[in-house]
Amino acid sequence: MNAPVICGTIHGVGLGPGAPDLLSVRADRLVRSARHVAYFRKAGRPGQARRIAEGMLHPDAIEIAMEYPVTTEIPVSDPRYKACLSTFYEECTGRLRSLALAGEDVVVLCEGDPFFYGSFMHLHARLSGEVPVEVVPGITGMSGAWNATGVPITWGDDVLTVLTATLPEAELARRIADTDALVVMKIGRNLPRLRRAVAAAGREEDAWLVEHAAMPGQRVTRLAEAEGVTPYFSILLIHGQGRRP
Repeated sequence: MNAPVICGTIHGVGLGPGAPDLLSVRADRLVRSARHVAYFRKAGRPGQARRIAEGMLHPDAIEIAMEYPVTTEIPVSDPRYKACLSTFYEECTGRLRSLALAGEDVVVLCEGDPFFYGSFMHLHARLSGEVPVEVVPGITGMSGAWNATGVPITWGDDVLTVLTATLPEAELARRIADTDALVVMKIGRNLPRLRRAVAAAGREEDAWLVEHAAMPGQRVTRLAEAEGVTPYFSILLIHGQGRRP
């Protein structure tokens, strides 16, 4: 009689916004004990998730660097972008699936929370139902950003809107004007048109940029005064001013 096949588990582990001491106890335990550790990165870069975990990995851990074939080189609207990333995620999924089917657990390091604008979601969608997959929640990057300002993001019945700066400029302006509190992610090269959209919505004086939230080099500045910004690691905020007792 054949012994039952025991699969390993793929763990998507949220590392929080940047500071190693903002990991949950569960995340810390999994990262430190992992035999196989995977993470995304841009080619030639160490990767933000890997940087957060620096000094935490077991000396014998086998690292799996999943290098994006493209980031900003091709517009998101270009069909080649989706095709290129789809192939990339399939290859990553195949490698992790093989390890799990061989009985190995894998920890995938994820910036922020794995289910909040994270690359791990694309692995999760492909692996679910094939091998065990578990997710460890993490503090989101936006939580780290609004805490860096020292001001609550919402009060009372404020409506909070989360946008990505990749939206069309007119749509950004409309949504910025319509909400009480605001978070804008994925700024990158879209910062100039995001500035224009905020100004068009009449909210430039209320907007803040937080760079490298909860990381070395954290900086909080008003959007109107922000110069020399690092857009890739920036989040834009507008704080709500709602009902208070």
